[in-house]
Amino acid sequence: MSKIDWELIKEILEQNVLDALTTIEERFRQVPDVEFFSTRTGQERRDGICMLFIAVGESFKQIDELSNKTFLSRYPEIDRRKIIGFRNMIAHNYFDINETLLFNHCRDHLPPLLETVKRMINDLQSERDQA
Repeated sequence: MSKIDWELIKEILEQNVLDALTTIEERFRQVPDVEFFSTRTGQERRDGICMLFIAVGESFKQIDELSNKTFLSRYPEIDRRKIIGFRNMIAHNYFDINETLLFNHCRDHLPPLLETVKRMINDLQSERDQA
């Protein structure tokens, strides 16, 4: 088992995941309902949100590998397999995105995920400060 680079994991969370989730949150705030995704502006917003969810899923996959599957399991309130699976669904079925699923995911799952990611970063910072 290789040594875990906690600094790299924290960097990925801060620079990739937190930034992407915050941007998704900002973009989604401007989506009044699922039908908005049918408009030209809504399609562009949907595409941007999907691209960021792909990046988040990739980052979680990378963190899981870097931590030998030990870090994300500390946070049972998020399901890393579902996050990575959502990424795979978007990436492999891009032209058949279920817009209702995407809308509901943003509305229902994004806020707690964002809060958990902030807590992950704070926990890693606290552990570093205590070392």
